[in-house]
Amino acid sequence: MTIRYLVIMAAIATISYSQAVAQSGFESKWDNGYKVESKDGNFKMKFGGRIQYDVAAFFQDAAMEDAFGVVKDGVEFRRVRFFNSGTVYSNVKYKVQLSFEAGRLSFKDVYIELTDIPIVGNFRVGHFKEPFRLEVMTSSKYMTFMERSFHSAYAPERNTGFMLHNKMLNSRLFWQFAVLRNGNSFGDDIRARDGVNIVFRLSGVAFQNKDKKQLLHLGGAYSHRKPESEKYIIALRPESHLAPRYASTGVIDSVSKVNLFSLEAALVLNSFSFQTELVYSNVSADGVQLKFPTYYAQVSYFLTGESRVYKGGTSGFSRVSPKKNFGGGGSGAWEVALRFSNGDLTDGDRGGRLNDITIGVNWHLNPVTRVALNYINANLKDVGTTNILQTRFQVDF
Repeated sequence: MTIRYLVIMAAIATISYSQAVAQSGFESKWDNGYKVESKDGNFKMKFGGRIQYDVAAFFQDAAMEDAFGVVKDGVEFRRVRFFNSGTVYSNVKYKVQLSFEAGRLSFKDVYIELTDIPIVGNFRVGHFKEPFRLEVMTSSKYMTFMERSFHSAYAPERNTGFMLHNKMLNSRLFWQFAVLRNGNSFGDDIRARDGVNIVFRLSGVAFQNKDKKQLLHLGGAYSHRKPESEKYIIALRPESHLAPRYASTGVIDSVSKVNLFSLEAALVLNSFSFQTELVYSNVSADGVQLKFPTYYAQVSYFLTGESRVYKGGTSGFSRVSPKKNFGGGGSGAWEVALRFSNGDLTDGDRGGRLNDITIGVNWHLNPVTRVALNYINANLKDVGTTNILQTRFQVDF
C-alpha cells in the first residue's frame, strides 16, 4: 500500500508541477527524461526512472549440482526506480532516487550537494555511491554487461556520509574523498553494520580528442574500513543476479581492519572499447593478513559505428544514442562485448576461485530502450562449471 500511495502522490505532484511550469517563466523539454529549467539557468529539475526486467536460464554440470543443488531458471524486475534531481539557486544540487526492487521501498541516491565552494569545490552529504570502482561509478543504465564484475561484492556500492570532490587541470583530473558509514536501506546508521569507512579516488583522462571518441581513462582508489562488528565476508556469484553465490570466504571473525585498493583503465577508440579493473582486499584478522584479489578485462565493439560515451572521471560512461533509431528504416545501435573475470578467495584455505567468461550483445533501439543478451561460462576451480543464458529488457529516462 505504501508503494501505491507514493506512486499516486508522485504522479499528482508531477502533473501539478507541469501545470505550474506552463504558467511560469520556466521552460520544459524532453531530453531523454523530463527536464524543467528557469530562463536564467539558476533552477533546474529532472524527473526520470528505469525498468529492467531479466530472464535467466541455468545449466549446471553434475558436480555443481552436487555442491549447490539444482538452480532453477528465473525472472525478476532487476531494477525499478524513480528519481527527481535538480539545482536550486545555481549552487545547491539535490537528488532523490527511490527503488522498488522485490516490492520493497528503499533509498538509492538521496543527497544534497553544495557546489563551487572556494578551494574545496563541492560538498555532498546523504546517501550516495562510494567513490570506488569505475563500474560502480557508471550507472547500471549504461553498463556494457547486465551485471558488474566480482568486485561489487568487496564493498557496498552506496553508503551514508559526506564527500568532498573537485576537478583540476581543465577537467582532466578528478579527486573524491568520502567519510561514510554502512547504514540501512534508508541511509540511517542506527543499525549500522560497520564502522567509519574512508575512501579516496583519483581519476582522469590521459588523452582525449575533441569529440571524446578517442580517449584513455586512468584511475585508482583506496578505502580503509574498520568494522565495529569485527566481521567481514566476500561472497561471489557468477555475473547473473539470479545465480547463487558459488565462492565465499565465509564470515571472517576478529577483523581489526580492511584495506581495499583499486586500479582502473578504459580505452575508447571510436567504436572499439577496452576496460579493466583490479581490486585488492587486505584483511587483518587475529594477527593474520588475508589477501583477496579480483580483476576483469573486457572489450566491446559497435557494429553500427557508435562509440561509448565518456561522462567524466567521477561518473564513468553514459548513454549511447544510435545513429538511427529502430523503426522508420533504422536498425538502432548494435554492440558486441567479451569479458573475463577472476575472483580469488583462496587465501587462508577459504572460499575458492571463480572465473567467468561473458559474451554480450546489446541492441540499443533508441537512446532510452535496450535489449541485452548475455552468455556466461562460470567455472569454480576444482568443482565444476555452470553455463548461464540471460536477457534484459530495459527502459530508462
